[in-house]
Amino acid sequence: MKRVEGKVAVVTGGALGIGRAACLLLAREGARVAVTDIIDKEGGEVVEEIRRSGGLAQYWHVDTSNEDEVRDAFSNIASEFGSIDILVNNAGIAGVNKPTHEVYEEEWDKVMGVNVKGVFFCTKHAIPCMKKAGGGSIINMSSIYGIIGAADLPPYHASKGAVRLMTKNDALLYGKDNIRVNSIHPGFIWTPLVQELAKDSPDGVGAFRDQLDSLHPIGHVGEPEDIAFGVLYLASDESRFVTGSELVIDGGYTAQ
Repeated sequence: MKRVEGKVAVVTGGALGIGRAACLLLAREGARVAVTDIIDKEGGEVVEEIRRSGGLAQYWHVDTSNEDEVRDAFSNIASEFGSIDILVNNAGIAGVNKPTHEVYEEEWDKVMGVNVKGVFFCTKHAIPCMKKAGGGSIINMSSIYGIIGAADLPPYHASKGAVRLMTKNDALLYGKDNIRVNSIHPGFIWTPLVQELAKDSPDGVGAFRDQLDSLHPIGHVGEPEDIAFGVLYLASDESRFVTGSELVIDGGYTAQ
């Protein structure tokens, strides 16, 4: 069954990890996919993989912290594909891992620029297209750390909390336009970003992963596809009565 047949999906940060998995799954389920990112080679490879499987996709270079780039790309996407029905605000960065009193303003602003302003800019420029199309689904990638705290990465945690509340506010603002807005809150997912953190661990990759696995009652960290299936549900008409919600996909992490 093609669960998003005929829909146009824009995925930010679509070249790697969760974004890549979401692009591949949405295309497999019938969507035309606009893959956006700032790493062009990897983004192009996602498009080629979709096309080899018979799907429709195109790549756009988009720095989500730059409103001009977002505006131009979204205008081109709507012109090329005819509409924008699904927006997956997935692009994000972890930022510095320092105590709050040691974080510099520019370090704070860099994370907020991508993780918060990026969601704002993309939502801002997708909404008119969705209104014109008669509705749509916006899926904001927050985190378990948009719900609970941890003693690390202060700018990141603040940004993901902001995304959680932006989601609820926009759900209220645009429900009358048949535009649904929901957030996803992953636990630890074995993405290239996390793998790089593992490589920097003094205990080694194996010990790093074992420690992450132990944090989740289900016994292991997640894979990008685990989050992509949540994206697909929220993008599809199966979730037509779901808006302003928090879809937690965390292997039981926040149940503790």
